[in-house]
Amino acid sequence: MHRFPRILLGLIAGLPLSVLHRLGTVLGWAMYGISPTYRRNLRANLAHAGYGDPRVRRAAIAHAGQMLAETPAMWLRPQERVAGLVSEIDGMARVDAARAQGKALLFLTPHMGCFEIAAQYAARRLPMTVLYRAPKMGWLEPLMREGRGRGGVRLVPADFSGVREVFAALKRREAVGFLPDQVPGEGEGEWAEFFGRPAYTATLAPKLARRDDVVCLLAYAKRLPRGAGYAIVIRPYPQGIAGENEVRRLNRALEELVRECPEQYLWGYNRYKTPRGAKPRPA
Repeated sequence: MHRFPRILLGLIAGLPLSVLHRLGTVLGWAMYGISPTYRRNLRANLAHAGYGDPRVRRAAIAHAGQMLAETPAMWLRPQERVAGLVSEIDGMARVDAARAQGKALLFLTPHMGCFEIAAQYAARRLPMTVLYRAPKMGWLEPLMREGRGRGGVRLVPADFSGVREVFAALKRREAVGFLPDQVPGEGEGEWAEFFGRPAYTATLAPKLARRDDVVCLLAYAKRLPRGAGYAIVIRPYPQGIAGENEVRRLNRALEELVRECPEQYLWGYNRYKTPRGAKPRPA
């Protein structure tokens, strides 16, 4: 990759987490002020989800910037230092119980909190295969792969070859993780309600979640105040409701998770877009 950006990101990665989060708050407000599209998406998504409180909006703006500011530290610091930022864990007993039963693990980590740290922390305990999509900025991909794919983490592309690797990992009774709220490509999803609006949603996660040899868990890393680190939160995948299809069940699970900490969800992400080639959004 280009040398200067890597040097700059390396310098940023060395800053204390509290400083990164303060800088990130400024960055979040800068993005909100500069980009009308981002500002429109964030406000509309919050409103449709029932979060009209300005305090939630202000916190969401700050956390979006903090997510960007902390990423160099997640990628460039030694993995042990990154994992050391986790000071609280809620739900690890569910992981241990699944492993004791000889089950594979499916971690669904949405765009919420510090999703970069979740896989890095989990990989210290068990091998982890993670699906990823290449960033739009090509020069960033080698750094991203280097930062995410280390220790026990194996990165695989979100294509046919990567999905094949996912099934192989599950067969070995390992762990798999990916972002369930990332808008999939043509033929990889279907429309299902998400906070009251149709959202094109990946079908792979629901298919994997219903396998008998898999335990599906929802997970995110919550930012603690004043740069004190992160709390890993692990929740069970909910039971289905009569008449509910599997994709809607996934989105309902994500809604319940987001409601625990709405200010740390990435509301500016265009979750409701129609991918090229996908069937039209239902009326």
